Amino acid sequence: MASKDSIVALSSGRLPAGIAVIRISGPQTRFVVETIAGSIKDRFTNLRTIRAADGSTIDHGLVLFFPGPGSFTGEDVAEFQVHGSRAVAAKMLETITGFEGVRHAEPGEFTRRAFLNGRLDLVETEALADLVNAETEAQRRFAVRNADGAQSELYSGWRRRLIHARAMIEAEIDFAEEEDVPGSVSDAVWSDVTAMIGEIERHIQGFKAAEIIRDGFEVVILGAPNAGKSSLFNALARREAAIVTDEPGTTRDLLEVVMDLNGLKVRLVDTAGLRDAAGKVESIGIERARAKADVADLVLLLEDMANPSTVRGVPAGVPLLRIGTKSDIADAGDGAYDLVISSKEGTGLVRLLGEIGSRAAAAVGEAGDVLPSRMRHVELLQEAMDFLRAALSGHSQELRAEELRLAAERLGRIVGAVDVEDLLDVIFSQFCIGK
Repeated sequence: MASKDSIVALSSGRLPAGIAVIRISGPQTRFVVETIAGSIKDRFTNLRTIRAADGSTIDHGLVLFFPGPGSFTGEDVAEFQVHGSRAVAAKMLETITGFEGVRHAEPGEFTRRAFLNGRLDLVETEALADLVNAETEAQRRFAVRNADGAQSELYSGWRRRLIHARAMIEAEIDFAEEEDVPGSVSDAVWSDVTAMIGEIERHIQGFKAAEIIRDGFEVVILGAPNAGKSSLFNALARREAAIVTDEPGTTRDLLEVVMDLNGLKVRLVDTAGLRDAAGKVESIGIERARAKADVADLVLLLEDMANPSTVRGVPAGVPLLRIGTKSDIADAGDGAYDLVISSKEGTGLVRLLGEIGSRAAAAVGEAGDVLPSRMRHVELLQEAMDFLRAALSGHSQELRAEELRLAAERLGRIVGAVDVEDLLDVIFSQFCIGK
């Protein structure tokens, strides 16, 4: 499925840098390379003088050539490793796009060609996007596991089982009166379908853990005005991210910082102090605080031990840690708190971070689990389950076989085994230009 155009892009990071990597893919690749860098050996690192169209030297650098189909995109691919100045990269791109049939790549176009040429399936493509964007160790492990095909194999395995089940049902329909056809296969088929529904259902339940890995474990700080919320927020963020004063209601909007705790992404959110007598603007902030807490993974409910006050509107059903603050000037009293801290002196903060990290790790679960990594996966898996349940409850074997076909089709759409053209622009727009 080779393209007529060749594409080129800067595939390394922001310039200036020590090295710039210029990548080109397509049918003109070998001609471009040999014209500006001379003859090269395939799949070897070649040190060459790279020249512009007028014969002048652009730079001295390394050139690698990977002939298709054994390349990332499935086409001829080359990489130029040159000095990472803006001027060198600009001259390289100007020279290469000066060749007929060579143009600048669009976002994600290299990976899109890899998909279209059968080098990756859709799930592996999405995992590659996750790997490029990974910020924590957990995100990296999750993306690598899916990029290596664990998720694709799970979905493809279910699809193969459904195709086999449908074939058995249709064989029973077509050849029921033949002597060489074994007795009813229905019991075995529908038993496997029942088991598969359970497997898919358990897999879907793992989406929450996948969301936490990708988007972060959300921790919302709640409390009355002057309970020490912003002081704790700044102490954990290790910078003055929120304004701290003695005036009640200083924080009016949601403030957020991202932390890395033991390789997991944690989003810490500071909120407006919860109280009844508040102005119009502050009331909006309070409502936002309560709404944010309702969907949090963990709420830290702070209370000033020197001036305790009851807070209304604490969300029900959300994991909660009751934290007594300002231990430098007040005692914990009757032990009504899960943790006691002093943001000013740093007392109890290490223990608090450890508790947050432990809860985040527990929410993610076992590192080896294969999890659905996109909402579109969950939606298609849910549709597949609905068709499987319809097949189990159906009466006509022909209609039940059709339900199996529709379920297998939904699984095929996840990995791209059936028509998914409408998804491609969305998926590949997640990539940077040189990927």
